[in-house]
Amino acid sequence: MSDAHAGGTVDPILQMRDIVKVFPGVRALDGVDLDVRAGEVHCLLGQNGAGKSTLIKVLSAALRPEEGTIDWLGERVDFSVPMEALKAGLATMYQELDLVEGLTVADNIFLGHEKARLGWVETRMANRRASEIMERLGHPEIKPRMLVGNLSAAGQQIVSMARALSHDARLIVMDEPSAVLDGDEVDNLFRVIRELTDDGVAVIYISHRLEEIREIGDRVTVLKDGATVATGLDAKSTPTRQIIELMTGRDVEYVFPPSREDDDHLGDVVLSVDGLGRDGEFSDISFDVRAGEVVGLAGLVGSGRSEILETIYGAHSHDTGSVTFLGTPMKSASVPKAVATGMGLAPEERKSQALIADQSIARNISLASLPRYSRNGFIGPKAEVDDVTKVIDQLELRPADPLRAINTLSGGNQQKGVVARWLLKGCRLLLLDEPTRGVDVGARAELYTLIRGLADDGVGIVMVSSEVPEVLGMADRVLVVAEGHIVGESPARELDEAAVLDMVMEGSSAHE
Repeated sequence: MSDAHAGGTVDPILQMRDIVKVFPGVRALDGVDLDVRAGEVHCLLGQNGAGKSTLIKVLSAALRPEEGTIDWLGERVDFSVPMEALKAGLATMYQELDLVEGLTVADNIFLGHEKARLGWVETRMANRRASEIMERLGHPEIKPRMLVGNLSAAGQQIVSMARALSHDARLIVMDEPSAVLDGDEVDNLFRVIRELTDDGVAVIYISHRLEEIREIGDRVTVLKDGATVATGLDAKSTPTRQIIELMTGRDVEYVFPPSREDDDHLGDVVLSVDGLGRDGEFSDISFDVRAGEVVGLAGLVGSGRSEILETIYGAHSHDTGSVTFLGTPMKSASVPKAVATGMGLAPEERKSQALIADQSIARNISLASLPRYSRNGFIGPKAEVDDVTKVIDQLELRPADPLRAINTLSGGNQQKGVVARWLLKGCRLLLLDEPTRGVDVGARAELYTLIRGLADDGVGIVMVSSEVPEVLGMADRVLVVAEGHIVGESPARELDEAAVLDMVMEGSSAHE
């Protein structure tokens, strides 16, 4: 392992040594070391399943390790519950937000350390402090009395960040904090991080976006298979190839399948959207998708891309226009009808919207095909498992155990499970919303190959992504969406990232 000084003071405020965590059948952490200095942004990298989330749960006392030591501010600590870690100055923002949707913004921010006087919660004091934190985060529009459940995914991420700031922490762990943020919000996030580190606060930053690591990071630690394979790498100067090789154990130079040079592979139109509109979200959306075609929707978070997909799928009703699938008008909002006719959706929030976390891989994959295995109200488990096993092998989903709970898989393999559901169903159209969100670089390459393979087999695909290079690398044709309108359309091979961003900015200005 390498160790180089970059950012922060020389003496670490956090030292984790030889951390071991074992779950039934798997050694999730196998002797991990991590040092973090005051005032630095220490980036923690690794593929899904490398042990990053497990390590930060050990640090925050959500999990207890079998072996290893933690020194915090120069003293050996052994926190028994997360509140002890919080009170000691260690705050954690998890990728899967742990907010209470039925409570207000202020209630969530101060949950567990409510502002109180003489045993009574000081609501006015809490609201005032919550407003101050939101001002600092650059989001004064998020009011203390708003219900968290009514906020967008990005808004909820901001509330989670506010909760971490409310503890006056000396170290804040941020697990994929930018995953649901658009460009301006990411800039805002980085501004806040720089203010924190200027005040001596340390940040552990976890992200799969290597360009973010370059911009905000000081030093990097890389985990692979539950072990530290490199630490103290300079975030600005370490070559990308070296980081990827450390994460994957191999050289991943080109992750996208070879681009297509013509449209000869395309078949008949499978989806026709004409003048589609939904009040307050998007309007006048028109495009076709042909069999074997990948149509990419590019644009900022909040531009209406996800809502367009969900309306096509029948999750929302539309006010104007029409959706025609395989020649049949989809006259009313009906997800069961969409599924029955051969349409599938992989939503942005796979864990809350697509997966039954504590159920088996087999049941999650067969969910859309259960009538096939049902006899007199009972599921025939052998036929279900046999068919699912074939799909698991086809997609190289790991571990290849259909009876294992799907929430034990890495993010990339969970996403494969969502796609496998529609492969088993035999869908003709697949709607993908941020298919690689929270997925590491190695698993991304596998998903890209899988998506292109489905298209080669004649499946029509509509793919939403906030990462413009991903849209350009995967799509045959790109639709640029801004402020609920299509503001540009072109074959992907005729575009570059600058051209797409120009269309986004011009379209946003035109519809302000």
